[in-house]
Amino acid sequence: MYLIGVDLGGTEIKTGLVSKDKGIINKVAIPTEADKGDAKVVENIIKTIKLVAENNLDRIEGIGIGSPGSIDRDHGVVRYAPNLPFNDFQLAHAISEKLKIPAFVENDANAFALGEWYFGSAQGLKHFVALTLGTGIGGGVVSHGILITGKDGIGAELGHIIVDPDGPLCGCGSRGCIEAIASAKNTARWAKEFSIKIPDNKIVQLAGGIDNIESKHVFMALEKDDLVAKMVVDKITDALAKAIANFVHIFNPEMIIIGGGMSKAGKLLLDPIKEKIDLYLMPSFRNSFKIMLSSLVEDAGILGASAAAMYHSR
Repeated sequence: MYLIGVDLGGTEIKTGLVSKDKGIINKVAIPTEADKGDAKVVENIIKTIKLVAENNLDRIEGIGIGSPGSIDRDHGVVRYAPNLPFNDFQLAHAISEKLKIPAFVENDANAFALGEWYFGSAQGLKHFVALTLGTGIGGGVVSHGILITGKDGIGAELGHIIVDPDGPLCGCGSRGCIEAIASAKNTARWAKEFSIKIPDNKIVQLAGGIDNIESKHVFMALEKDDLVAKMVVDKITDALAKAIANFVHIFNPEMIIIGGGMSKAGKLLLDPIKEKIDLYLMPSFRNSFKIMLSSLVEDAGILGASAAAMYHSR
C-alpha cells in the first residue's frame, strides 16, 4: 500500500507516491496556478496525484497535503494561506470527494517535522524540534511523542520568537523575530546593506551585482573567506543560536533538526551555531541535545505531507 504526499506552494505543486518502507517512488511538479482560483488549484493537485499514482489509486491509503498558512487540521480546512486562493476552504474534503481516498491537511512546517519523524533524522525520537530556514522560518515540535500545535492548532510558530526587541520589523508586525533576521530573504538583505558600505566583496562579484544577491551567494563567498560574508553569517548564526537556545529551554529536546533551503550551506551554517549556542544556554542544558541538518533536503515537503497522512490517520 502507498501514500500520496502533496507539497503545496504558491508557485508549484510537488507531489509524490510514497512507500512507508522505500520512501518516494515517483514524483512530479507542476505550476500551482493560484491566480486562477481555488477550483483550479484543486484540479491541479488531483492531476499530480493521478500522474504519480499511475494505475495504483486503489492502493493509496491516504493523501497528505502540506500547505502554508493557518490550518484547521481536524476538519481539513485551510483558514488562510499566503499566495494561495484559500479562505476557510475545505481542501481535504475537496480532494477526498473527487478521489474517494482519505485526505489530510497539515501546516507545511509541522509536516516537515513529521517527515523528519517518520523518514528522517528524528526516527525513534519522542522529543525534538525541526526548524526550516527558507524564505521565511518555520518549524514543528514533537514532545512526548505528540506533535505540539496548541489550543487553536496554530502554535509552535518558531519563526516568530523574538531575539532582538529593537531589531528589524517582521512581516508579522513584531520586531526582531528570528525570521526577520535569519531567513534566506533577510540573509540576502543584510548582505545587500553591508555591501552598500563595503561594495568590494566576493558576494557582489558572485551575484553579479548588489540587486542580485541571494542567501546562497553569502555562503559561496564565505567559502572564499570574504569579510562581508563573515559579518553576515556571524549576525544570522548568532540570532539562530539565541532562538535555538530558547527552544531548548522550553522543550528540552533530544535533537534540533535544521532544514529548508538554507540548510544546503551545511557546516558553514551549522558550525557557527554550535560554537555560539552555549553562550545562551543554562549550564544544565548544555550537551543535552544534538543539532543536525535535515537528511531529507529536496524531498522534505513530499515526505512531510505523506507523514502527516500517517500521523493523522493513526
